[in-house]
Amino acid sequence: MTKLSVNINKIATLRNSRGGNTPNVVQFAKDAQRFGAEGITIHPRPDERHIRYQDAYDLKSDVYTEYNIEGNPIPKFMEMVLKIKPTQVTLVPDSINAITSNAGWDTIKHKDFLTEIIKEFKNNNIRTSIFVDPDLHQIEGAKATGTDRIELYTETFAHQYSLGNKNAINPYMECAGLANALDLGINAGHDLSLDNIKFFKENITGLLEVSIGHALIAESLYLGVETVIGMYLDKLK
Repeated sequence: MTKLSVNINKIATLRNSRGGNTPNVVQFAKDAQRFGAEGITIHPRPDERHIRYQDAYDLKSDVYTEYNIEGNPIPKFMEMVLKIKPTQVTLVPDSINAITSNAGWDTIKHKDFLTEIIKEFKNNNIRTSIFVDPDLHQIEGAKATGTDRIELYTETFAHQYSLGNKNAINPYMECAGLANALDLGINAGHDLSLDNIKFFKENITGLLEVSIGHALIAESLYLGVETVIGMYLDKLK
């Protein structure tokens, strides 16, 4: 079964829009796990416009499933991750002004940088994953860095699938096949939803984990968080 990690950034966005501590991100993480989520994902950015660095520390003692921290490994991020020691760190090359993640790493161009960062995390017993586009050369480049896993950037698939183009899954299938052959674990995320997750799961061999936030929270506005988490878990079986 592919694990579901719930990204709670949008809960922090809602909290920050009003001030105070409602909704409480720590309580939401506890509830999401109680409803069946097998992991909690956060993606703190330098401007702290949603998840704050303090949230990352506050969540540490209450995430009893898998704790996944995503982000660009700037010094402040590195320091935080090495102090918290989450289950997994996912390296994402987002720029400071990006609204959301919009590209994977160039694992060939940045091989030396990624290799050094990944070595530091692995020396601290933190599983590593690299956010990558569905490109065979980038998968090979990721393997060369020593990472444990890749996270396939799925926005293109999600958009094309919504237009009825199921062939959009093909490059992801090819990349998954190569990753499996190279003994790289496979995660996936970005714009996956109740509409497309089952089809994606059925076609990606060896899919270990999906990280879902925006769609899951939006769907929960209509159906409720517990119901939606249960629906994802059912589709991921």
